[in-house]
Amino acid sequence: MARPSVKDQGDRRQQIVDGERLMKLILRKTVDRLGGQGDVVDVKAGYARNYLIPQGLAFLANAGNLRRLELERGAAEEHAKHDYLEARRRASLLEGISMVFHVRAGEDGKLFGAVTNADVADRLNQGELDFEVDRRIVMLEEPLKMLGLTKVAVRLHSQIEVDIEVQVEKAEE
Repeated sequence: MARPSVKDQGDRRQQIVDGERLMKLILRKTVDRLGGQGDVVDVKAGYARNYLIPQGLAFLANAGNLRRLELERGAAEEHAKHDYLEARRRASLLEGISMVFHVRAGEDGKLFGAVTNADVADRLNQGELDFEVDRRIVMLEEPLKMLGLTKVAVRLHSQIEVDIEVQVEKAEE
């Protein structure tokens, strides 16, 4: 029985460009120097068969898979829109919040310890918010080690950040 030609291998459709056999794939994950998740790319057939497909990084770009990709993109856009609207709602709850920490400090205003992003998140969670604030979204570059007023950003979404005021005062001994 004769072996099928390169162009007639069913789902493993290949094209020959400049003497190289290429396959059209859809990336499942971001691959350095190739593309991001959901991108349709042309790669050498050996790279596709020996690395991308077995590692689960890509799958063939046939008609059914392209339709599935479009459906997934639509669902992802809907999910992203919902996340954005939820972040805006949460931002409206956080706006205008200020908090005061009473901590031990020396005469020069330096704290014995520090106020961290976890402390700020814990204080926010003790309030009457209807959602949990994770310490990783409280954007403190470094812990507060001096008395005074500081604006601290809370990143609720890649496009939405709210500033809250954190006042650090000396505790009465």
